[in-house]
Amino acid sequence: MKATIITEDKRMIWTDVPDPILSDGEVLVEVHAAGLNRADVLQVAGLYPPPPGIPEWPGLELSGVIAEINGDCGNWKVGDEICALLSGGAYAQYAKIHHTMLMPIPKGFSVVEAASLPEAYATAYLNLFIEGGAKSGQTFLMNAGASGLASVIIPMAKAFGLRVITTVLSAEIAESIKHLKADIVVDTSTQNIADVLKEQEALGHPLNLAIDCLGGEKVGECFPYVAYGCRWIIIATLAGQQTPTDLANLLTRNIRLIGSTLRSKSDEVKAHILSSLVKELWPKVESGEVLPTIWKIMPIIEVEKAHEMMINGETVGKILLTVK
Repeated sequence: MKATIITEDKRMIWTDVPDPILSDGEVLVEVHAAGLNRADVLQVAGLYPPPPGIPEWPGLELSGVIAEINGDCGNWKVGDEICALLSGGAYAQYAKIHHTMLMPIPKGFSVVEAASLPEAYATAYLNLFIEGGAKSGQTFLMNAGASGLASVIIPMAKAFGLRVITTVLSAEIAESIKHLKADIVVDTSTQNIADVLKEQEALGHPLNLAIDCLGGEKVGECFPYVAYGCRWIIIATLAGQQTPTDLANLLTRNIRLIGSTLRSKSDEVKAHILSSLVKELWPKVESGEVLPTIWKIMPIIEVEKAHEMMINGETVGKILLTVK
C-alpha cells in the first residue's frame, strides 16, 4: 500500500510501505479521507513523534470502510462505513485500528465528511467535560476561534448551555466565524483578552473554564480575572511556553492549571470518550446542532500544501485529505 512518509529534510512523499498486519481485535480500514490536525504539523517538524509501535506517517483521524476483521470485533463487520481515532497512521491507503476506536458515521454525513469528526470531537469532549467539568451557565474561553478544533468546541459548548468567549487575529477572521455563534469574539489585533476577562468579571461573568492552544504570556495576565475554581487547560503552546504569573492568584482563586493531550491517553480512556460521543453527541450532530466547519477538501498528494495553509494560519475550520 501507499502512505505519506516524512523524509529527513521534512518533506512528505506518497510512497510504498508494508501492508498492515492485524492483531486480534483489530480491523483493516480502507481509508477514504484523513483529517488534518496541528499535531500532524508538529510531527512533520520533528516535535511530536508517534508513540512506540505506531506507524511513522501522520494522521490521527480517518474515515473509510472496513475491509478485513481479525478476531472478535464486536458488532462491526466488513463493509461498514466508519470514522475512527488513531494514535497515528491515517495518511495511508489502509490503516489497522482496534475495533474500540471505531465510530459509526452520523446520519447525513458522507464518508469523506466524517473524517472531520473523531479527533476534534474527542478532544472537545475530553477537555470540556472530563478535564474541564463544563456545566450549563458557565463562562468558557476557547482561544484560536478559527481553528478546526474551535469550530467543533464552540458549538458543542453552546449546545450544552455555556457562555462562550473566543479569540481571533483580525476583524476579517471574526466575520468568518460568526456562524459558530460565540457570545463574544475578541479581535486580539485591537483588544487584550485579559482586559476583556476583567470587564466580564466586573459584569458578573468571571471565567470558569479555558481551553488554550496558545499559552504564552497572556495566560498569566488573565489569571487575576477568572472565577474561583477556574480550570485553565493547556492543549498546545503556539504562542510560547513561558508565562509570568503571580502564584498567589492560583492559591486565592483555587485555579486548576491542567496540561492535556488526547494522544497520550490510554486506549481505555479513548474508548470511553468515543462511546460517549456516539451516545451523547451524535444526536446533536445529526440534528445539525453541533456541526464541524469543513474549510477545504484536498487530495492526499497535496498534503504539503495543506500543511502550509495550517502553518500560515489560513484555515477557518478543518482540512480533509482524500485518499480514495
